[in-house]
Amino acid sequence: MPFDFDRVIDRRTSDSNKWRKFPPDVLPLWVADMDFPSPPAVVQALRARVEHGFFGYLVEKPELQEVVAERMTKRYGWRVSPEAVMPLPGVIAGFNLALRALTSPGEGLLVQTPVYPPILRAAGNHGLTRDEHALRRGDDGRYTVDLDAFTRALGPRTRAFLLCNPHNPVGRVFDRAELEGMAAACTRRDVWIIADEIHCDLLLDGRRHVPIATLSPEIEARTVTLMAPSKTFNLPGLKCAVAIVPNATVRERLTATVADLVPKINVLGHTAAVAAYREADPWLEELVRYLEGNRDFLLKEVPRRLPGVTLAAPEATYLAWLDCRGARIAGGDPHTFFLERARVALNDGRLFGAGGDGFVRLNFGCPRALLTEGLERLARALAG
Repeated sequence: MPFDFDRVIDRRTSDSNKWRKFPPDVLPLWVADMDFPSPPAVVQALRARVEHGFFGYLVEKPELQEVVAERMTKRYGWRVSPEAVMPLPGVIAGFNLALRALTSPGEGLLVQTPVYPPILRAAGNHGLTRDEHALRRGDDGRYTVDLDAFTRALGPRTRAFLLCNPHNPVGRVFDRAELEGMAAACTRRDVWIIADEIHCDLLLDGRRHVPIATLSPEIEARTVTLMAPSKTFNLPGLKCAVAIVPNATVRERLTATVADLVPKINVLGHTAAVAAYREADPWLEELVRYLEGNRDFLLKEVPRRLPGVTLAAPEATYLAWLDCRGARIAGGDPHTFFLERARVALNDGRLFGAGGDGFVRLNFGCPRALLTEGLERLARALAG
């Protein structure tokens, strides 16, 4: 069946943080929350679960573990046992728990900047030093991994590497050579790999995601992979994710760390995740095509309407990383400028760490009409 991604739905009267954080005249194109209803199959499953009327504790080994294991085999040829799949209430909780289990205060965590703010904050949450490897930005705006620089960034205290792939905010899907080079460096230095792969289903232009853990059994044994249906199927508020941990010893350490510290996954989140993974891939296929259309619209219209603003084509996600440094915005603060002058809320690039000055992140996971309105507002603001 066709799905209508052009329909604009008023979310201002709901409990949406995206739409209620700013005044009503502000168009929110910021946080990674799409303005599309979740797939009908998910809504139907939730409706049936609610009508059941009981919301007790989940079974010890929920159905989600089997569904995720099946999905890994189908999509990546990665054979993991259901026992290797650990349900968690979120990817952010997952990488913080992994750091708690695998590192000690005073050791180092390597991150690649600019990067998702909770990844930047993770080292400080656990008394770790934050080692940084700057992604290399080419003249065309595309970011790549300088493997020599990556190796140098692994300091003597570095104990873990927190990978974000597909990368938020720059939209890269790291290729196999990049992944192999990073994994090899981590292996030589005996560094754990914690892989935030939450955007792995949102690859554009027919690209294929390569979970870093699939490179070899040795890499798999030192990797904790984190995935979730939340970004893919627009379910972030239902708090359901998974850690895939084939190494039984690491899994035991992570289980002991979770203990009574973190709650079990939400009952409705479990229902939604299972329905999404089992029944909503046709919706996902159409969503990806729509996102490609929105991305291409930005690539065409940003240079035409926003003089001095550039972007490289995102290879995944629904997030565009806009370089506004050439727009000569007073004070070099495009986030505040566009919020005050255009009444459009974007993410401030400075929150993403080194390399974020003069940038903003724009969420194009919305009906084309909203995206068009947003660009028109930004253009009027720049025109003065």
